[in-house]
Amino acid sequence: MPHYFDSAHRAEIETLRQRLTARTEWPTWLLLIGVYAGWFSIVLGSAKLGVWWSTLLLIPLVVLWLSVQHELLHGHPTRWTPLNKVLGYAPFAVWYPYTLYRDSHLLHHRDDDLTLPGLDPESRYLSAERWQGSSVFEQSLHWLNKTVLGRFILGAPLALLALAREELQRLKAGERQAWLMWLTHGTLTLLMLLFIARYSVLPVWHYLLLISVPALSIAMIRSYYEHRPHAQPEQRTVLNEAGWPWRWLFLNLNFHLVHHDLPGLPWYDLPRAYHARREQWVARSGGFLVQGYGQLWRENGIKAIDSPKHPFH
Repeated sequence: MPHYFDSAHRAEIETLRQRLTARTEWPTWLLLIGVYAGWFSIVLGSAKLGVWWSTLLLIPLVVLWLSVQHELLHGHPTRWTPLNKVLGYAPFAVWYPYTLYRDSHLLHHRDDDLTLPGLDPESRYLSAERWQGSSVFEQSLHWLNKTVLGRFILGAPLALLALAREELQRLKAGERQAWLMWLTHGTLTLLMLLFIARYSVLPVWHYLLLISVPALSIAMIRSYYEHRPHAQPEQRTVLNEAGWPWRWLFLNLNFHLVHHDLPGLPWYDLPRAYHARREQWVARSGGFLVQGYGQLWRENGIKAIDSPKHPFH
């Protein structure tokens, strides 16, 4: 048991872990069924719903799907990695193959490397060397990406450009795993787009640009300020007391320090673990507490929250 929990906190965490061992995972199963059923219902019913109602329903559903994929890669709803992979491989969000997301995100959970450029695959910071080697235009984009509005507008395009650059290098190098992954993902994505073209009124370009990209932009708001540079690894991860719509879309990942400390805890137990010992979690985070995403919008909508250059890496 980690040394930073007091005895009462340890007892509560142990209770949650025992419950995890005996879990049925029915909330996650229901969520999985609901997302699949919702996606097919909206696509097949798009002629009656119309293009724009279908769009407004599909965007949050795809955001939710990204959160569901996150649960799957952390061992829910089953303990069998191959089965979770099958359950989560549907390319509803288009751009990121499930296995690529899974492998890079699990590397991100090495807490000693959090925020460190080149070590944390989800770091939003640049090393001093890369920062100095960037053009004024590139530096300006990174500064804009440190505002909430800039993150919402630029976060997805910048992430997709970085993805394309990194994966093209792997493909050019002839990496077998990369070729298999992208051929599999590409085939499934093509089949999905053919299904959309055949059975819905949604143009394929519309799904790609006006559903999947906005969904990724919304998901970028969750990760906007999940981590900060700090000498102590446990003080690099936020506790965000978000309102219920965001908690639902992000499956309680706003309680991000709880998730990093207890990555095996399912989404529906995160609020219970947090509120049972809120003061201890806040103390452990070094006061890294945000009062919902509204606070971020108000304070950093157009003002950078910190520097894109990592302060000590």
